[in-house]
Amino acid sequence: MNTPPTRLLFIDWLRIAAFALLIPYHVGMYYVSWGWHVKNPEIHSAVEPFMLLSNPWRMGLLFLIGGVAASQLMGKLQSRSRFVRERSSRLLWPLLFGMAVVVPIQPYLEVVQKVGYAGSYLDFLGLYFQAYHGFCEGNKCLDLPTWNHLWFLPYLWSYCLLAAALAGPLARWGQVLQNGLLGRRAALWLLGLCLPLMAARCLLSLFPTTHNFTWDWSNHLASLWLFLVGWMAASQAPALWTWAERLRWPALAAFLLGWAGFIAYLGYYEHRELPAAVLYTQRVLYGLMQGSALLAMLGLARHHLDREHPWRAGLGAAIFCAYVLHQSVIVGLTALLEPLHLPDSIEALLLITLTALACVVVYLLARPVPGLRRLLGIAAPSSRAVRANPAARVPGAIPAR
Repeated sequence: MNTPPTRLLFIDWLRIAAFALLIPYHVGMYYVSWGWHVKNPEIHSAVEPFMLLSNPWRMGLLFLIGGVAASQLMGKLQSRSRFVRERSSRLLWPLLFGMAVVVPIQPYLEVVQKVGYAGSYLDFLGLYFQAYHGFCEGNKCLDLPTWNHLWFLPYLWSYCLLAAALAGPLARWGQVLQNGLLGRRAALWLLGLCLPLMAARCLLSLFPTTHNFTWDWSNHLASLWLFLVGWMAASQAPALWTWAERLRWPALAAFLLGWAGFIAYLGYYEHRELPAAVLYTQRVLYGLMQGSALLAMLGLARHHLDREHPWRAGLGAAIFCAYVLHQSVIVGLTALLEPLHLPDSIEALLLITLTALACVVVYLLARPVPGLRRLLGIAAPSSRAVRANPAARVPGAIPAR
């Protein structure tokens, strides 16, 4: 069983930043050529290379951070059953509430735009809860009900259950990782951490990312692996943080070089036949780029953000609520702003600003209401934390779990 954890403040800041990034990223999805729930009338492909800057590490970082948080919680609770109960309450209630209340506006506006659905929102909700599968484009039909952007929650919950069952072996494997990172062949161990990412990327042809939990094996391989790396690093292999800090600049340079190469690859083969050897070489290198990006993010955060700040606890408590709400707010706002025919740059800034503001308002309204607080994933302050930290009484400074 894990020992009581020491708080990793830089991980808290990374979690806040990674979740906050989802708002501008999903606003961007409205404007680019990639498939999404609703689309702007005019596509802006020039934005795509900049969005590709975060693709290699954005969700992987959240799973790695999820592994760190789960490992530290296990060390704090010292009980598998209590850990499973806490993770289930923390993750499943927002998932169920989100699917029932928050998410439905997304598929409703999607079918209005894409298939010309003319029914009211209430009419759509009746179909939504009946698991209607008749909204189709060609041979692709919309699955209802859906978790859409909340797919992260059931994945993370299942990984937590698996890690709880494997807590003993994970402690031993984490010690092996720690010894490897402290040995003469630490560089090989760091490279080895990228191998499952490379394998997952190579599996995309067989298992493209769908967020269908039972048939998303490429995504599972990468996400579960990073979750387990975070778990082991938090409890048994802190040398990973030291190496990340030491290699932050070379790792960042390797990531940016890989990103530039990937953009060039996409442009060159956009209208050319792509040889299989080139495709799989690119995918192997993409996995290495993912590992470099994550190492750089961890190292930069360890060096610059491993410190307390009065805003940390409040932001940490609010950011999960914003994650639950943000995509539905964005999609709803697009329907309100589109008739105004604003310049797309102004519209995008409004979408980002209004989405953040809406999430803050809902958070402040829901925070004092225990039932709603749980449904939106807002952690309640403990009385001991409030006594120990008077700032926790200040609005916006509720300690995060």
